[in-house]
Amino acid sequence: MTKPLIIGLTGSIGMGKSAVAAMFAAAGVPVFDADAEVRALQGPEGALLAPIEAAFPGSTADEGVLRDVLGAQVFGNPEALARLEAIVHPALGEKRAHFLSRHRDAPLIVFDVPLLFEKGGHATVDRIVVVSAPPEVQRERVLARPGMTPEKLAHILALQTPDAEKRARADFVIDTGTTLAQTEREVRALISELSAG
Repeated sequence: MTKPLIIGLTGSIGMGKSAVAAMFAAAGVPVFDADAEVRALQGPEGALLAPIEAAFPGSTADEGVLRDVLGAQVFGNPEALARLEAIVHPALGEKRAHFLSRHRDAPLIVFDVPLLFEKGGHATVDRIVVVSAPPEVQRERVLARPGMTPEKLAHILALQTPDAEKRARADFVIDTGTTLAQTEREVRALISELSAG
């Protein structure tokens, strides 16, 4: 039995990765959304609330992790961030293993992982697809988000592998600086190419 081809889908903030992930899903490709899984684990009655509260007192409530409070406790503190990741990553790995098991007969599987290169996940996938757009398009998209400032954007970009490096390390690049219809055609062509082996 052949195992599914695992595609690591990544891209910097504002590049359109979520839209591309939705296009893969709409075409019938199972998509594991790492961010959504983490949000569920940290949401109301999430499995990680108790361990996070124990490690970072006052950072959770009935509605889940208080992102601003937790963020203030780990922001700029590598030791605290490492403690948080030691709680989150094993639980996320377990969710990913269940997902793989459920979809073991699929020809392709997409792992939607924002920090694929930054956290070493690129070593665990078969192909890397990077979603990219021109810097001015990215900036316009991100600054249109509620509460976003040029300073916040600069900080986020400083933490992420530069887009040019991601593109250089990718097996495939999806350009979202065009129309949605054009991007969707690119995604469908890529699915056909990868499915054909």
